[in-house]
Amino acid sequence: MQQLFSAFGVSWNLLIAQAVNFTIVLVALWYFLYKPVGAMLAKRQELIAKGVRDAEQAAATFARADSEAADRVKAADTEAEQIMTAARDSAGAEKARLLKEADERAAAIARDAETRAAETHARAQRESERDIARLAVLAAEKVLQERP
Repeated sequence: MQQLFSAFGVSWNLLIAQAVNFTIVLVALWYFLYKPVGAMLAKRQELIAKGVRDAEQAAATFARADSEAADRVKAADTEAEQIMTAARDSAGAEKARLLKEADERAAAIARDAETRAAETHARAQRESERDIARLAVLAAEKVLQERP
């Protein structure tokens, strides 16, 4: 084998020195380059994984908030409908009360008008009777004055 190495010009000393140099360079590169780059890649991978987890959590929070907002809008719509129904009922009751009050006032005014009309009629009749009685007395006086 030594002849084979000599035939190709390989020196054992040089080969061992190159192997030692290669090992030193390999260890230096592993320690100063591969290890820090590996650590940096691990940190980046962890940061990316954290970003993905945060994004998933944000999406879940957004979905939950969207659901809560929809529930609140639905509850607000229901409450608004209840308020509108109560307002309509209250307005209907107030309308009925006002109509009843107006009917009562109209009936009172009609009764008052009938009473006044009856009083006016009675007064007119009394005045007519007085006038008739006075005229009858005047006529009787005239008849009596004309008869000697």
